[in-house]
Amino acid sequence: MVADDQELVRSGFTMILDAQPGIEVVAEAGDGAEAVEAVRRHTPDVLLLDIRMPVMDGIEAARAVCAESACRVVMLTTFDVDAYVYDALYAGASGFLLKDVRRDDLVHAVRVVAAGDSLLAPSVTRRLVADFVRRGRTNESVSVTTSPAQRLAVLTAREEETLRLLARGLSNAEIAAAFVVSEHTVKTHVSNVLSKLALRDRVQAVICAYESGLVVPGEAAGDGA
Repeated sequence: MVADDQELVRSGFTMILDAQPGIEVVAEAGDGAEAVEAVRRHTPDVLLLDIRMPVMDGIEAARAVCAESACRVVMLTTFDVDAYVYDALYAGASGFLLKDVRRDDLVHAVRVVAAGDSLLAPSVTRRLVADFVRRGRTNESVSVTTSPAQRLAVLTAREEETLRLLARGLSNAEIAAAFVVSEHTVKTHVSNVLSKLALRDRVQAVICAYESGLVVPGEAAGDGA
């Protein structure tokens, strides 16, 4: 499903996606309230949702959709002007796409999210999370004195290390290479992390890693414990 108040953007994305094998756009919406209602009616697997829309903005709509359904939300953003996109992370969004996204990247993003993964690879998501933490937004919900051990005590040592590498943007294949194990084993570790910490997906796992202090913004993939 595609929700954007700009008809040309909405119809353009719809045409691109409808032309792909295995993808069907079941509905469109021109504002946030209409998007929430359409999700209830059509139960799509993925919702492309603009942040700035009339009646109900995209963040509020994302919060409602993620709370009420299993539909996975990808926010459409221009990044530079959408300061409120940080709140979308807590609303349950599974990733972000720039509105000038290339055709192939749009299709890939929809397939990735529909398969249950998150859009962590694109630089926009990493920049959002890092900037989110630098701005001190996490201080509102998590004390700066909270240690990783306190926050992540339910995890095994290997699960905690999996979360650390995941938060630095490593793929399952890269984590598997680092651990010298199979990708299937890594998928099991990731699944355990999400389950134990009651997280919706990998994006929220990244937020948790930053909030807990397990990963520090700007830290290289090879740094740390």
